Amino acid sequence: MRCVLDTNVLVSAFLWGGIPARLIELTSESEMQLYTSRALLDELVEVLQRRKFTRPMQATGFTANQLVSHYRRLAYRVTTRQLTQRISRDADDDQVLACALAAKADLIVSGDRDLLTLKVFGNIPIVTAAEAVLLATK
Repeated sequence: MRCVLDTNVLVSAFLWGGIPARLIELTSESEMQLYTSRALLDELVEVLQRRKFTRPMQATGFTANQLVSHYRRLAYRVTTRQLTQRISRDADDDQVLACALAAKADLIVSGDRDLLTLKVFGNIPIVTAAEAVLLATK
C-alpha cells in the first residue's frame, strides 16, 4: 500500500508513538510504502524544531534533523507538481495532495480536519492513522 503521511501524523509518530508510529513500523513489515516530497520534508524539519516541541524532542534523544534523516531512509521521495488549483485552505495541505498524486498513492493519512473533510482527492482516500492501520493490516 502506497501512502503519504501528513506532517502531523509523522510528528505524532516520532514524538508520542502509538498508532501513528505503527504506520512507520508497517514499512518494515512490507505492508506499506511511504512517499514524501522535498516540501513535506522541509515542513517536517520546521515543525519538529518549533519551541512547543522542545521537551518531546529532547525525550526522543534525537534532533529534528536526525529524525527527518531517518524518515528519508524509510520513505520514497517524489517530485511534485503544483496543483492547478488550490484545494485546501492551507497551502501546506495542498503539498500533501500534490505528493499523493505524484506518488500514485493508495492513501493519504492525516489528522488535519481540513484534509479529512475532503474524504477523497483524485480517487485517493484521505483517512486517519487508525483507519490506515486497519486497512494495511487486513
